[in-house]
Amino acid sequence: MSSLQETAASNRKEMTREKTIVRTSIIGIIANVLLAGFKAVIGLLTNSIAIVLDAVNNISDAGSSLITIVGTKLAGRQPDKKHPFGYGRIEYLSAMIISVIVLYAGITSFVESVKQIIHPETPDYTTVSLIIVGVAVIVKILLGRYVKSVGEKVKSDSLINSGEDATLDSIISASTLVAAGIFLIFGISLEAWLGAVISLVIIKSGIEMLKDTISQILGEQNDPELANSIKETVTSFEDVQGAYDLVLNNYGPDAWNGSIHVEVPDIYSADRLDRLLRKIQTEVYTKHHVILTAIGVYSVNTKDEETIKARESVRKTVFAHPHIRQMHGFYLNKEEKSLRFDLVVSFDAKDRRAAFNEAVADVQKAFPDYTLQAAMDTDFAEG
Repeated sequence: MSSLQETAASNRKEMTREKTIVRTSIIGIIANVLLAGFKAVIGLLTNSIAIVLDAVNNISDAGSSLITIVGTKLAGRQPDKKHPFGYGRIEYLSAMIISVIVLYAGITSFVESVKQIIHPETPDYTTVSLIIVGVAVIVKILLGRYVKSVGEKVKSDSLINSGEDATLDSIISASTLVAAGIFLIFGISLEAWLGAVISLVIIKSGIEMLKDTISQILGEQNDPELANSIKETVTSFEDVQGAYDLVLNNYGPDAWNGSIHVEVPDIYSADRLDRLLRKIQTEVYTKHHVILTAIGVYSVNTKDEETIKARESVRKTVFAHPHIRQMHGFYLNKEEKSLRFDLVVSFDAKDRRAAFNEAVADVQKAFPDYTLQAAMDTDFAEG
């Protein structure tokens, strides 16, 4: 596939993703506005604070869907001079706004529930009102599953958050039916107390959504599955003896670029190496939709037996330490009496720097006449 064809395919995929998100959000808006209208009328007629708060929550859900549409449209803008990596991260901001709305709705409903506990009012349920609330429960369950499944399919955190919120709403609506049943059977009104519990659940959900979104904005570890599949693709090329130091930068739910180091034999000429690196970049983009903006090269000695033995000796020494995950970039210069290598130290180590220093010290003991140039690396996809 040519670069033009790849670009066209990528654009078509992005347009399809955007249309899917917008269509799903519009369905969510229509459903929530209708549910909010029915519940508001029922809540006011039956004097039910829980149903009224449920209606308000539906309005906030409709607002969340609207924010998702706006965020998706803005995120789809083409890169420009000010933002050369595009606007994909706007989707994270829209997901964060939705989280704040959910959190605000929870706090507001909790305040209203407490007021109702202090100054209680007796609800007045009818058969019709309870049937409508029951239908709303079913609609919200189906809507929540649909929106979340679409969100997971197109990797939209905004849709996933909206879907989870809709599922939570179905639980809220179901609990109002339980409260109504208790009141009709036993004459005990739990409306206000139920509203307070529901509010706390909403607040907890909002906080969790907000934490997840902020974590993504700050930058999380590489997706281990994606990282491993990219390394497998890279090492599938003939003469690529290892792939290391993979760094992936996320500029939106489906926009990645990154860099990687590869080990190749020291017999490679510049033009042969250039052809290999270009093939790797094309293959990684075609298979994984990741742009490798840079590929560093480690030269592996294939001609000097003494150097090959030294590399194996160093490898055996460093891997005797439990927290050393990888060794790469090995280079030995006999004329200058220098030895260079990189070590990847696990995050499981209590003190990563100390673990690194201990491994390097053992290598120095094994090669006392050499000057060591060792660097501590990080595996950004460590599971």
